[in-house]
Amino acid sequence: MNSLKTSLRDLKYFIILWLSQSFSALGSAMTNFALVIWSYEQYGSALTTALIAICSYAPYVLMSIFAGALSDRWNKKITMLVCDTFAAFCTICILLLLQMGKLEIWHIYVLNALNGLMNTVQQPSADVSISLLTPKKYYQKVSGMKAFSNSLTSVLTPVLATALFSLVGIHAVIWFDLFSFVIAFLCLVLFIKIPEIKYKDETKETLLESTKSGLKYLIENRGILDLILFLAGINLIASMYNAALPAMILSKDNGGEIGLGVVNASIGIATLVGSVIVSILPAPKSRVRVICNTLLFSMSTENFFLAFGNSIPLWSIGAVLGWLFIPMMGANMDVLFRNHIPIEMQGRVYAARNTLQFFTIPIGYFLGGFLVDQVFEPFMKYQSSSILNTLFGEGKGSGAAFLFLFLAFAGIGVCLFFRRDRHLWHLEEYPDKCSSVNANEFIEIAE
Repeated sequence: MNSLKTSLRDLKYFIILWLSQSFSALGSAMTNFALVIWSYEQYGSALTTALIAICSYAPYVLMSIFAGALSDRWNKKITMLVCDTFAAFCTICILLLLQMGKLEIWHIYVLNALNGLMNTVQQPSADVSISLLTPKKYYQKVSGMKAFSNSLTSVLTPVLATALFSLVGIHAVIWFDLFSFVIAFLCLVLFIKIPEIKYKDETKETLLESTKSGLKYLIENRGILDLILFLAGINLIASMYNAALPAMILSKDNGGEIGLGVVNASIGIATLVGSVIVSILPAPKSRVRVICNTLLFSMSTENFFLAFGNSIPLWSIGAVLGWLFIPMMGANMDVLFRNHIPIEMQGRVYAARNTLQFFTIPIGYFLGGFLVDQVFEPFMKYQSSSILNTLFGEGKGSGAAFLFLFLAFAGIGVCLFFRRDRHLWHLEEYPDKCSSVNANEFIEIAE
């Protein structure tokens, strides 16, 4: 009990931030899920639906590399409040357009692009805030808690969003999103104190110099850089998967909205269990080995079930196998980043990481949507009683299933390639070489 009380006292502000922001993230995820269903019902195109995510990620990727330098300079709390408020404003615009019956797909594209632009500054601020609010000895525990909340969001999002969407309509989903924003906003304003970093070196870097310093750090630390590039390759495969999944399940006779909701809920349950496991387990001897093995297992299981399965139970089994160990991967990657990157550099380095690690996501969404609409679905349309129909089914959705077979082999190839990267394994030799423990040589933390 004394240990628990000590942990709660040490993590008081983090816990408030974590709970309130997780609740807000649930509302945002529900709106995004509902908009995907609305878009596919209106237009029936995988590429049109995928462009919703592309418009969110494209400005985020393009501007993140500069946003980290701004994040390091600006007050973290005010930055998060302004960015979250702007996101809520975008959501209100969608609600008003819906109520007037004038919402079109290009409205969603524009608002998502603006929202993504604000996220470029908000995300590095949130990442650094966690480091400032968390003693180093709790890093793995905090990573597990973040994975748990993300998993719980994944479980609840399809269930709640589908229920509200089907029973009341998309308006109810958006109202819930706005309510969750108000709760998170008030908690951040009233109850959370985020320490600010005061640099002992009064020399002021220009924006360009700050941006270059983040890139320079990655170039000089090849293990961190190659880990980021590894995740960029996985994100390319995963975003193609995300573009193809709704197109396949919503198109299948035995799928539809309920099927998509069940599969997404299965993903959430798997990651929820995985996050509990990673919170309980002790620190592994080799974090790099855990990252490589968990991603290889994920890529070599789920995509095959999606390709060859033709029922909700089989898709759900694949989803569980594919996502069960992802929280373990994420927690170990997060600890490696926080241990190796000095805290006074984290905003700039995380921003550079966001650009390099996530630039493949809009590319993957576009490729996934394009390949489903223009290549695999037309190809399967002209197959008649062939072996491919036996393997992947007939009618709309069979082309997306065929694409998952290619994604399976592509994902395995990426994992095997980076598993042989010697720079990744060097992270195990000097685990605290750039630890934030040394940050006090450069900064002062002020309440």
